[in-house]
Amino acid sequence: MSNYAEGFIDFVNASPTPYHVVDTVKKQLQQAGFEELSERNNWDGRIERGSKYYVTRNGSSIIAFTIGGSYRPGNGVSIVGGHTDSPVLRIKPISDQRKEGYIQVGVETYGGGIWHTWFDRDLSVAGRVFVNENGKYVSKLVKIYKPILRIPTLAIHLTKERYTKFEFNKETQFKPIAGQYQEQSKDAAGCCGGEQLSEDEYQSLKSVVQRHSKELLDLIAADLSVDVAQIEDFELILYDTQRSTIGGLNDEFIFSPRLDNQVTCYCATQGLINSVQSLGSQEGIQMISLFDHEEIGSLSAQGADSSFLPNILERLTRLTRLTNDGNEYGLNNISSSYFLETMAKSFILSSDMAHGVHPNYTENYESLNKPQLNKGPVIKVNANQRYVTNSPGIVLLKKVADLAKVPLQLFVVRNDSPCGSTIGPMVSAKLGVRTLDLGNPQLSMHSIRETCGSHDVEKLVLLFESFFEHFYDLEQRIDVN
Repeated sequence: MSNYAEGFIDFVNASPTPYHVVDTVKKQLQQAGFEELSERNNWDGRIERGSKYYVTRNGSSIIAFTIGGSYRPGNGVSIVGGHTDSPVLRIKPISDQRKEGYIQVGVETYGGGIWHTWFDRDLSVAGRVFVNENGKYVSKLVKIYKPILRIPTLAIHLTKERYTKFEFNKETQFKPIAGQYQEQSKDAAGCCGGEQLSEDEYQSLKSVVQRHSKELLDLIAADLSVDVAQIEDFELILYDTQRSTIGGLNDEFIFSPRLDNQVTCYCATQGLINSVQSLGSQEGIQMISLFDHEEIGSLSAQGADSSFLPNILERLTRLTRLTNDGNEYGLNNISSSYFLETMAKSFILSSDMAHGVHPNYTENYESLNKPQLNKGPVIKVNANQRYVTNSPGIVLLKKVADLAKVPLQLFVVRNDSPCGSTIGPMVSAKLGVRTLDLGNPQLSMHSIRETCGSHDVEKLVLLFESFFEHFYDLEQRIDVN
């Protein structure tokens, strides 16, 4: 089994939330010698040719890039874009609910999940918590490994329509249970409140202890080694405690949560790190851009429809302090036209998971476009621009794949079927950068447990590595206006 498949298993097991995805990517980049930058600082004089950097936004999106040793102002950028989020359940801002002796946790659906797959799973919580440390409010990552939550199904004996489609109300019948309680325990704990607060005790919002289960807060505080009173607020996500694993008779599958789109996050990071070996001779900028909130439309300060990627690209094209004749000069002498020139020479691989053919539902696939697991990455095509692939992009990717000896597949949806979309259309429209949509094939997309090919992970890493290493040369040989 490829080391990349095993590496991905470790990656996804460590990353139950977008915050953890970014943290895991950061650790891999730091090990490879990448330097952290901040959007809060001026980058003038910080960026050097032949160097490696990364920057985060909101702790849930990350952009990493390398500057080729032979880079010049106006040269292109090769970008792999993906997303860090997946369809999940998020804890509501006031979540403590109690009924029939059970402690329940109010949750909100995020994205378009196959929600019935969340029933009868061993669930826990992870996310970020803001903690008061002597007047400074610090963000900390939390991941409770213990299964503490479950959404139980109703016994078939009590269901009137036993053999029909499983349906449920997501507001009233989709609440996880977390434990049991004694009727008087809430008031005894003093966390339910209701009493009138004095002026000195006034708070603009009820404290987390008043809004959430004390038992849950105790677990979070213990995991962070802080007092419950230090917890100011949090963003917590439910996740399945069953670990990602390699399976199948011949280890040909990966059974895992969040394949969409942590496969891209892992493979793009590895491809960028591997391409550093040729960094000294590279003439462009190589970049990965992993965004939060793709599953809900990307319209946020850290989504693909935000200013994050344009801001970073503008900084890089304006801060390059080297002319073609080797003479250095200051920031004010850099022409803004370099940004536009760079965008015209750049290319984005919008990488998201693709639909592998399902043997039990072959009638749902276009007859000649049935991607198979372990047969390589899938180029996604849609005439209505739900995917933005076109022929020049296919020519480019074919040449990149040939150099890496990576097989490619094609996918198009049936005319009588809806088509999903990606970050590709919005990013290409925002920047005017040529873009192609692709991704590894998988089954059960948006389920709590998904399936992909274990051998496809290495193929996608090698494809991205080849893209970063050879894009600058190939781009100049594809004549399109």
